[in-house]
Amino acid sequence: MDRKELEAKIIELVTISYKKAPGEVTLETSFKNDLGGASVQMVALVSEIENELDAMVALQDAAACETVADLVDAVENEL
Repeated sequence: MDRKELEAKIIELVTISYKKAPGEVTLETSFKNDLGGASVQMVALVSEIENELDAMVALQDAAACETVADLVDAVENEL
């Protein structure tokens, strides 16, 4: 999976986990400022990343990500 495919998949998973409409989430989307930073959704998101991408990202590492792009970087490092 190349970087663009990974970015698209992470955006899709964030959109689903945070119950946003397609197009509302971009790489610049802030978990804290734009998505509310709810920990329950982050747990669900990390679980989906593990299931869909077979990448083990620690919850604390994912929660430390400020933007969706940061999360893509963290997942990319685990692939």
